[in-house]
Amino acid sequence: MSVCLIFSIFLFLMSFFLFFSSLIFLLNELTYFLEFEIFVINSCPFIMSLIFDWMSLLFSSFVLFISSMVIYYSSDYMIHDLNLSRFIMLIFMFVMSMLLMIFSPNLISILLGWDGLGLVSYCLVIYYQNVKSSSAGMLTAISNRLGDVAILMSIAWFINYGNWSFIFYLDYLLKDFSMQFILLLIIFASMTKSAQIPFSAWLPAAMAAPTPVSSLVHSSTLVTAGVYLLIRFFHSLSDTIMLFLLLMSCVTMFMAGLGANFEYDLKKIIALSTLSQLGLMISILALGSNLLSFFHLLSHALFKALLFMCAGSILHDLGNCQDVRYMGSMLNFKPLTCSMFIICNLSLGGLPFLSGFYSKDLILEFISGGFLNVFIYLMYFISTGLTVSYSIRLVYYVVISDFNYFSTYSLSDNSFNMSISMLGLIFLVIFGGCFLSWILFSIPYFICLPLMLKLMTFMVILLGFLFGLLSSSLNYGFFMGSMNMPSLLFISLMWNMPFLSTYGINFYFLYLGGIYYKYVDQGWFEELGSQNLYFILIKLSSFFSMLNKNLKFYLMFLIFWILFVLLMI
Repeated sequence: MSVCLIFSIFLFLMSFFLFFSSLIFLLNELTYFLEFEIFVINSCPFIMSLIFDWMSLLFSSFVLFISSMVIYYSSDYMIHDLNLSRFIMLIFMFVMSMLLMIFSPNLISILLGWDGLGLVSYCLVIYYQNVKSSSAGMLTAISNRLGDVAILMSIAWFINYGNWSFIFYLDYLLKDFSMQFILLLIIFASMTKSAQIPFSAWLPAAMAAPTPVSSLVHSSTLVTAGVYLLIRFFHSLSDTIMLFLLLMSCVTMFMAGLGANFEYDLKKIIALSTLSQLGLMISILALGSNLLSFFHLLSHALFKALLFMCAGSILHDLGNCQDVRYMGSMLNFKPLTCSMFIICNLSLGGLPFLSGFYSKDLILEFISGGFLNVFIYLMYFISTGLTVSYSIRLVYYVVISDFNYFSTYSLSDNSFNMSISMLGLIFLVIFGGCFLSWILFSIPYFICLPLMLKLMTFMVILLGFLFGLLSSSLNYGFFMGSMNMPSLLFISLMWNMPFLSTYGINFYFLYLGGIYYKYVDQGWFEELGSQNLYFILIKLSSFFSMLNKNLKFYLMFLIFWILFVLLMI
């Protein structure tokens, strides 16, 4: 039995156990708080604490289920890898780091899981050892390191309370003005991990990792860690902090949706859709509904994991060609994969009665029924329309349009392990949304709105569908002709975020370093320091060498030295 099958079976059984445990905890309103005393120094105990409630158990069951499918999927996708066992162990460490963060009510153990996610994600991003992967890995690691520093600073600030278990102080944090600083640091850390503006550049760059890793990262582990941390700290967030979070997440949602409509890299389009959905989760959290945010977090994890797995199956057969313009008519060659790919895209767009619809429609109706300004309202609905647009555009390029790859190709659904792992997720993508809505909401939500506002969601989906179809079909030149090249580059490059995160930050430091090296280190320091000292020593040694060689000078200095000694006596 292969190592992939062993790990996948183990994680699958654990996910079922945790899922049914979460149902029991939810029905009985149970919360278990466990503390383990590791050691004591001078009557100061070091305690490891874990929290088990319905939220942590349900989320961890989803993480383990998706991980089990991804590991089984990897047994075929990474079949030619010589170090497959190392790859599986890295994924297992990644999942364990996420579980440590999920079950931690303590900032110290959260930091261990948080740092573990950052370190293992760096190892996975640079798995294909080349220059592009190395650059993407450094950008990912350094962006996440900013969040690690914020968590470390909040740990230091939490010494004021005498305990790092934040779960006991959530009500007090809101009332204590000085401790709002902790919440700002937590918000900063969550924004770096969930890639909100201005830390968005690392998420598309992390696509350098193998596709099974992308499937895991973008669905339920790395990027959702920030959202989950905010959900845990939700009851401590003040109105000012929530307003700031709302603005940042709405702009991120709009920017990612707009950029995905101008992108041609298959994995980057799906990565930008993840960024857009993360903005949606954090924005609805900032509007005051942490349960809706958690609902969308779970439903999004299902179809996003499967979307990446379908994309990986297509890329695997196309020799890792990621440009969607080379694809097309995949439905004729890979009908099973393309059927699941279409269902995932429709679920992402919010088509009725798929898993994405239940959370997105509820969120949009919640927005329509609230007291919001026009800017936020338009941001939500335009971003939803853009989501449908790039989903339909992706389906058009991959499934409907003409096949543009090499004439010598071999495409089929002949990978048994990849198909089984994808089929394991497709039923949850179709039926998971209604199940989750029944589980999470004890009383069904009914939002009473005027007819026009009620139909607004369907109108936006329809308009996004038409725009996506038009922008990717023969009329594409009409849309592009109305925009100049700088505007297109600005939108497709995520508002120049990659340049601001890399070249814009390090250019001046490197430039000043070059000037310092040229004029100071190799200039005046060289002239007045080592080089000057060398010349002085050369002159002195040549002078003394001349004295030693000339007997008259030597005797004269000897007489002067004897006279000097006699005079001093």
